[in-house]
Amino acid sequence: MEELLRVLVSNQLVFAFALVGITIWFSYWLSDTFTGGRIHGSAIAISLGLVLAWIGGVLEGGSRGIADIEVLAGIGIMGGAMFRDFAIVATAFGADIRELRRAGLAGVVSVFAGIFVSFVVGVVIAVAFGYDDPVAITTIAAGAVTYIVGPVTGAALGADSDVIALSVAAGLVKSILVMTGTPAVARFIGLDNPQSAMVYGGLMGTTSGVAAGLAATDPRLVPYGAMTATFYTGLGCLLVPSVLFLAIRAMF
Repeated sequence: MEELLRVLVSNQLVFAFALVGITIWFSYWLSDTFTGGRIHGSAIAISLGLVLAWIGGVLEGGSRGIADIEVLAGIGIMGGAMFRDFAIVATAFGADIRELRRAGLAGVVSVFAGIFVSFVVGVVIAVAFGYDDPVAITTIAAGAVTYIVGPVTGAALGADSDVIALSVAAGLVKSILVMTGTPAVARFIGLDNPQSAMVYGGLMGTTSGVAAGLAATDPRLVPYGAMTATFYTGLGCLLVPSVLFLAIRAMF
């Protein structure tokens, strides 16, 4: 056993890929066996990943979830920003330019609407919890836009670390809700074609949440939703610390 653990620790990333593969296989088996495919295997895999992250945090008392366990540290690399961004960029190569053109004005409007609606909701929540400092309000609201825009905004405005942490938490909650909720609402909102996927990605904006949610709905839609969600994140990083912050400072 000690020799096995030594090999796994020295090949952490390889073991991480194997473990994720086994988790996905098990999730699809659960989906087919117990739900008849009604709950997609990807959604079950995401939920299992969240549970494992919680277990890792409880056992080790750290901040990286299951990756705080030495033999599973490769999960932290595999799930880190580098591989995530590489996967998101790679999805763009699966998009059909003709489908992108069909989204037209609706796709552009969805990105701006998604940012403003999420920001306003974040402002209302921040004020409801007693915040009255423009920097704190803007940073927390930026987290409601995405968990990337939150810390970028907080760093640009000089927000306290506690406020930045709240913004990240708000963005993570949103991302998890989008991940798990997309398959459930897809049928009711007509999320079954590239155009609607682009609008959905523009409205939700959380790239990881949209990509995972669409993967659980229809993998062919992932490139389109991820593309507009990526534009959403970039535009949010530009608008929130500047234009939207000035608006909040004028109000408070």
